[in-house]
Amino acid sequence: MNNPRIVIDAGHGGTDGGSSGNGIVEKDLTLAISKYMYDRFRELGIPVTMTRTTDETLSPTTRVERIMNAYGDEPGVIVISNHINAGGGAGHCVTNV
Repeated sequence: MNNPRIVIDAGHGGTDGGSSGNGIVEKDLTLAISKYMYDRFRELGIPVTMTRTTDETLSPTTRVERIMNAYGDEPGVIVISNHINAGGGAGHCVTNV
């Protein structure tokens, strides 16, 4: 893939805490993981942005708008949405082919 650009979506946030247990709240963990990924991609010289960098509530519409505003709907754009399942659930992957 030539010229990859990455959008990192830290799942949940603000009033949407996601799952929690043992003192861990999903929104906090996804943000920490996303910030680590962001820093690492920058170190590698890969263009990268995040949908949120603080504990804020994003509506589904706003989340998609931020993803689309980052690099548009161009080839080579990779979107990584971080979530931590509490168990018993099933993750999913949506691709636009």
